[in-house]
Amino acid sequence: MNEVLNSGALNLASLVVSLVVLVAGLLLWFFVNRASSRTNEQVALLEALLDQQKRQTALLRRLCEANEPEKQEPEQKPSVQADGDDFIRLVAER
Repeated sequence: MNEVLNSGALNLASLVVSLVVLVAGLLLWFFVNRASSRTNEQVALLEALLDQQKRQTALLRRLCEANEPEKQEPEQKPSVQADGDDFIRLVAER
C-alpha cells in the first residue's frame, strides 16, 4: 500500500483532477461572461428602442394637436335606440 501512495500515480491523479476542474471552471466562466455581454447588448438596444418610441409618441401628439380642428359646439350624443344596438356596443372586441 505504501508503494502506491509513494508512487507518482497519486500525484498524477491529483494533477488530472485539478486540470479537469480548471478546464470546467474556464468553460463555465466563458459561457457566463458571454451571456452577460449579450444581455447588456440587448438592454442597450431596448433602451434605444424605448427612446425612439418616446420621440415618436411626442411627434404624433404634436401632429395630432396641429391637425386638430377648432372646437365648435359640443356634439350631442345620439339617443338610445331600442333595436338592441346598445348591447352590441358593450361587447368587447378581440
